[in-house]
Amino acid sequence: MLNYNANLKDKARQLRKNLTDSEKALWSRLRNKQLLGIQFYRQKPIGEHIVDFFAPRVKWVVEVDGSQHTLGDHV
Repeated sequence: MLNYNANLKDKARQLRKNLTDSEKALWSRLRNKQLLGIQFYRQKPIGEHIVDFFAPRVKWVVEVDGSQHTLGDHV
């Protein structure tokens, strides 16, 4: 079982409101179970990290690289 980190809830919510262009493009293809009928969630806190996209049924994590990963204040 993957641990949900409630301490990252507010940060994840903020990230969901401010998706990068790459994340927006991918989300438009993942949302509403468009990919093989699999439910994905955006900006999901897991452990000490916030993953870009998570599909719990198949235990998939998708990370989209972007400039935010080069900044010093990323989670």
